[in-house]
Amino acid sequence: MEDEPLAANDLENILLKIKPEFEVVNKIGSIKKGIDFLNNEKVDLILSDIQLADGTCFEIFEKVEREIPIIFITAYNQYAIQAFKEISIDYILKPIGKEELVMALEKYEKLKTVLNLSEIVAIRELLINKQEGYQERFRVNYGDSYLSIKVEEIAYFFSEDRYTYLVSNVNKQHIINFNLTELEGRLDPKVFFRINRKFIVSFNSIQKMTGHTKSRVKLILAPPLPHSMEAIVSVEKSGEFKDWLNK
Repeated sequence: MEDEPLAANDLENILLKIKPEFEVVNKIGSIKKGIDFLNNEKVDLILSDIQLADGTCFEIFEKVEREIPIIFITAYNQYAIQAFKEISIDYILKPIGKEELVMALEKYEKLKTVLNLSEIVAIRELLINKQEGYQERFRVNYGDSYLSIKVEEIAYFFSEDRYTYLVSNVNKQHIINFNLTELEGRLDPKVFFRINRKFIVSFNSIQKMTGHTKSRVKLILAPPLPHSMEAIVSVEKSGEFKDWLNK
């Protein structure tokens, strides 16, 4: 993903000289086009600039359910930590050096050979969120005061419009200062499961489960979801979710 056509063409030329067997399926320059494409097409690897025409590429990855390895190629070094929270293979600063790209592609090939994608995701999450124990309660704002909500009182979390919401068992919504990736490392995985890019649900919130298209699972949660939202386990998470139910 690159919003400058000349830079995108240069990157494609360098990439295909290194890996002529690769196929560049699309060159994307905006968040909207990136979301539309990745929600409908399957790719094995993304090479992406961070700053696109209408924002940063991280906005795409917050809205796309698929977990896809990424090589970041950018002129900005301040995004390195945020990039690592995605399935980042490498982080290359512009101008692009052929040797650096070769090393990044070799790293991708080794990881692809040695580990499957779910293992890469698990390792990434362990590295990002390494800590003692799990969070027991969350402080939230309540008007001009604060509340501290125990984890066992939480039904689920969801993200919408760049905000993350905690929904309690009594159907109260609170904005919290964590994104879903950060929450995954703070919550007990025996109790909570991230079903897609937008939802982390507790086992006790699940009232009903039905089959959905493409082997996905649709969940009916309590309390009910706000407005027209649906809780559907993504294709990539469905197998792991079914295993989680059987623990």
